[in-house]
Amino acid sequence: MASSATTTTVSAVTDDALGCHDLCGLLEQLARREVCAAELQAAAVVRARRTNETLNAVAVWVDPDATLDVAPGPDAPFAGVPTLVKDNDDLAGHSTRQGSRALPARPASASSPFAAHLLELGLAPVAKTTMPEFGLTASTESSLHGATANPWDVRRSAGGSSGGSAALVAAGVVPLGHANDGGGSIRIPAACCGLVGLTPTRGRTVDRPEVQRLPVRIRRQGVLTRTVRDTARFYAELEKVAPVPSLPPVGDVRAPGRDRLRVGVVTAGIKGLPVDEPTTAVVVATATLLERLGHHVDQVPPPVDDGFGPDFLHLWLLIGFGLQYGGTRVNGPGFDPSRTERFTRGLASRAVGAAPRMLGSLRRLRRLARDHEAALESYDLLLSPVLGHVPPPLGYLGPDVEFGEHLVRLLRFISFTPVQNVSGSPAMSLPMGRTPDGLPLGVQLSAPFGLERRLLEVGYELEEAAPWPLTPSGTPT
Repeated sequence: MASSATTTTVSAVTDDALGCHDLCGLLEQLARREVCAAELQAAAVVRARRTNETLNAVAVWVDPDATLDVAPGPDAPFAGVPTLVKDNDDLAGHSTRQGSRALPARPASASSPFAAHLLELGLAPVAKTTMPEFGLTASTESSLHGATANPWDVRRSAGGSSGGSAALVAAGVVPLGHANDGGGSIRIPAACCGLVGLTPTRGRTVDRPEVQRLPVRIRRQGVLTRTVRDTARFYAELEKVAPVPSLPPVGDVRAPGRDRLRVGVVTAGIKGLPVDEPTTAVVVATATLLERLGHHVDQVPPPVDDGFGPDFLHLWLLIGFGLQYGGTRVNGPGFDPSRTERFTRGLASRAVGAAPRMLGSLRRLRRLARDHEAALESYDLLLSPVLGHVPPPLGYLGPDVEFGEHLVRLLRFISFTPVQNVSGSPAMSLPMGRTPDGLPLGVQLSAPFGLERRLLEVGYELEEAAPWPLTPSGTPT
């Protein structure tokens, strides 16, 4: 761990089998037989145990001797590469507590559909990772596990709700980690931790049946990586084992695209919510870079009107109500509602008063997919902040914050990300900037429905033009 007057960073990178390689680099080493899968997994476990003392990002250690319920195929593309599974998806033989003391530590009998795809691709989980209770807020802090630190500055939040995976990938423990996103939970921790975070088009990845029964299907499964090529490689291989004929194929994206695009730039927050100066500056700088690369760039207003925020909040209140009062039907056997956190209970309580307005909100949210696509008719991409401000200090969105204050802080932090969860369109966070003291700053690129390929092609171009540091600058902790 390396310290300075202003930051304390954590890096797991050392001279072992993993080295400083990303996923694609490790696959090249495996192909040349310079390392073996067992060496990679052993190195990842050592790195995880060492860095977790500071980052506090592991919810459950995966038993290396456990026999999981899905075996990789004989030609699994990622055979033996270590990974992580977020602790709201089941992994056979290991507990799933979703960051909540209200759920018992009971081993799952089977892996979730998306975890099964990870296993089928040959990825080898070394841990399940921390998250805030039920993924309801944007900082990975819970009464169950405590606070997960950002490896770029351990006094700051790693974001949420996939913050445990983000912290360990950013520190260099593994090249790729599982994440999912119901309001920004892939893109938010990617922005906080300097990662690439692609939230795919609705329907691109599988999810649990109960999640798909939500009144608005907002959640998507995905991964966090340190490079665009790793994210592209993951989706290329996933598409081979789980094709989606109803969507345009992502394909094997390995280079920038040739088309020059029309890019709409959004810097204003929805309903006048503030955006801090460092965040605005990195969006403007990215827009300038895109223009220099030959793309056509225009300033545009937010893609939704001021009513979107209250409507999405009503959906969030409804989800909180279902989690608090849905009992074992929603949460599974052994759920104890008396042990949920203040924020979960606050959402459930506020939902009662908002009930008369919820039906209208749900109706408008369901129309948003069509309306949002109309907003993209004049542009190939939208560029915006991921977040309203830099990663906050730990405790700012912690479980002990009074509900009303927590909600206000949350809405100011995440106002840019929920739009794509509702519309179903893909969006990606790229780590295009840094604060003066080294904290990562992400920008969001969003594309029309089904066009992840376009995002990846532009991601390659930006990464080549303005490379970002792949791990914190600290020495190995």
